[in-house]
Amino acid sequence: MFRFAYPYAFALLALIVPAVWLALRQRRERSVAYSAIDLLLGAGLGAPAWKRFGLLALRSAALILVVAAIARPQTGRSEHTTHTEGLDILLVLDTSGSMQAQDFKPKDRLYVAKEVVKEFVSKREHDRIGLVVFAAQAFTQCPLTLDYPVLSSLIDDVEIGMLEDGTAIGVALATAVNRLKNSEAKTRLVVLLTDGQNNAGTIDPTTAARVAATLGIKVYTIGVGTKGRAPMPVNDPIFGKRMVSVEVSLDEEMLTNIAELTDGQYFRATDREELFKIYDTIDELEKTRIESETFVNYTDRFRWLLLPVLGLFMIELALGQTILRELP
Repeated sequence: MFRFAYPYAFALLALIVPAVWLALRQRRERSVAYSAIDLLLGAGLGAPAWKRFGLLALRSAALILVVAAIARPQTGRSEHTTHTEGLDILLVLDTSGSMQAQDFKPKDRLYVAKEVVKEFVSKREHDRIGLVVFAAQAFTQCPLTLDYPVLSSLIDDVEIGMLEDGTAIGVALATAVNRLKNSEAKTRLVVLLTDGQNNAGTIDPTTAARVAATLGIKVYTIGVGTKGRAPMPVNDPIFGKRMVSVEVSLDEEMLTNIAELTDGQYFRATDREELFKIYDTIDELEKTRIESETFVNYTDRFRWLLLPVLGLFMIELALGQTILRELP
């Protein structure tokens, strides 16, 4: 990119052109009387135009370049700066025994939930994401991190039975809120997935939600499982492992209340496809803010013109004292 910072400087050419015209006129009108024509031999009379007007042309070109230098020629390079405002997100995943239900075919609820959560992580770029798992207790499987491959590996390690069985939703939410309370991110989120109702732990889910709301932490809650009954694998001491139909006991009212208290949303997924769509929706609702700024960085190039100007003046001086020397 090229420009002149002071293009109005070219108005000075309006002074140079009349000066050149006046110099040419004076040269034509100038006459000298000599007693013999032999004295004019080699003095320039009848000489080629380049000899008669060479010095004037050199000086005019030098002045034009000086004007161009005063106009400040510049070259520019476009530069982009990107400002990102990432989110801090805590994913909370239920690992209670009921997550073995086989209604999210071809795998159980936990397997599909892990698959969906990993895809959600893969779509984020500038956000710190952590993972809390819970059953009768809760613990942080992965603190907030930008190392998504490590996080995905830790999601793969989540299994049913790694904690005492139960569903401590209040404790799980409080654990996530505790991880986010000192975060300096402008937006802090909890995405809590469960298939049951709070039946363990010492913290009431509503109390944990109120603390989250006080800290400005938004909670999205997701209830998973078919409505009614779902097939569940059991180990029968007589018949071995078999599938039995169990009643689904999802506390949707409690999950809705948590979301509403924190300005979040409650979602219900009854199959694998719905669960994928829910995480896609959350992904769209909570986009990282990215601001791009484009500017042009200009560099002055007037020095490119000053060297030719100096060269022209030196040539004029040399020629004026040699082959283009004029008689006084």
